[in-house]
Amino acid sequence: MDYRTRIVSSLAEIGQARWDALVAAQEEGNPFLSYAFLHALHESGSASPESGWEPHYLTLWQDEALAAALPLYRKFHSYGEYVFDWAWAEAYQRHGVEYYPKLLSAIPFTPVRGARLMAIDETARAALLEALQRLQQQGQHSSTHILYPPEQQAGQLAEAGFLLRSGVQFHWHNEGYGDFSEFVDTLDRKKRKNILAERRKVAEQGVRFVWLRGAEITDAHWRFFNRCYRHTYAAHYSTPYLNLDFFRRIGDTMPQHLLLTVALRGEEPIASSLTVHDADTLYGRYWGALEHVPCLHFETAYYQPLEFCIAEKIRWFEGGAQGEHKMARGFLPQKTWSAHWLAHPGFYDAVEHFLSRESNGIDGYISELNEHNPFRDPPR
Repeated sequence: MDYRTRIVSSLAEIGQARWDALVAAQEEGNPFLSYAFLHALHESGSASPESGWEPHYLTLWQDEALAAALPLYRKFHSYGEYVFDWAWAEAYQRHGVEYYPKLLSAIPFTPVRGARLMAIDETARAALLEALQRLQQQGQHSSTHILYPPEQQAGQLAEAGFLLRSGVQFHWHNEGYGDFSEFVDTLDRKKRKNILAERRKVAEQGVRFVWLRGAEITDAHWRFFNRCYRHTYAAHYSTPYLNLDFFRRIGDTMPQHLLLTVALRGEEPIASSLTVHDADTLYGRYWGALEHVPCLHFETAYYQPLEFCIAEKIRWFEGGAQGEHKMARGFLPQKTWSAHWLAHPGFYDAVEHFLSRESNGIDGYISELNEHNPFRDPPR
């Protein structure tokens, strides 16, 4: 098949209808791949050349039809990725070799699995991978990193010479619970007792919660959430990646996928969490508080979203990156993947050996975690 390859620096060059039609054709699509979410990241300046994220989307075309696309960035640092390669960058620097810019395929600041080699069929997907290999061979980048692809695409990348790296996240599965009490009753006695105690501590402080969906989220709510978000980053001596303009944009363009949970003491809002969802999965994303209340984080960022999943019959809750503490709340370990190609033969070999050792450690870690399953009986 004869495809035309094109590097795209703005999704506006593709258009929302074309982009979203391609995303909809993927089995592993999610709201973070949507035009609305990605374009908001770019246009708000959160993920832009100025912030070290230069959109460099690799696309394949048949006449005016978009046949395949890889969300791709030229990166000038390794912030906001959640698959850490700082040690690799430092090794390059010690040997006088440039590590940046590198190529990165990911959803900025979003450790969520989803399609990366997006295509209308397998022929176009194979052609997209060949186009990526040609781009790599131009020698303008030290390496290519594809984060959180689905397992099948990870296998395709391995066949093309990429090194695979595994990681762990913690996901909750809805077993058809009628309410939160039915879910918590499936946990072992200690876990159940701790969760009920945490919820009680929050309630005893006079804190209540409201769920705001989509169009119910006003600009005042976004301003309050942004205050919470920035306050919590500042409390950890860190700089937030996102800004109010980004939150306003997704509120305008993808409201059907948003749930804002607000904690109030009396009528005064004191904390909030933002989750993103489709019909099948809820994704934990951001949270923040303006004051400290014991266990408020667990209630706002975990228990309230779990209640929402049960009420809306959403099957999965992906809690984000890392966090063994999630297991005590019914989340179980899931393996994730990333794929890495390095142009320098010596560093390629060194990273290959490192990943082999690390992979054995990850497998052992998951086995150990599964021995501490929080449920009274294994989930069905």
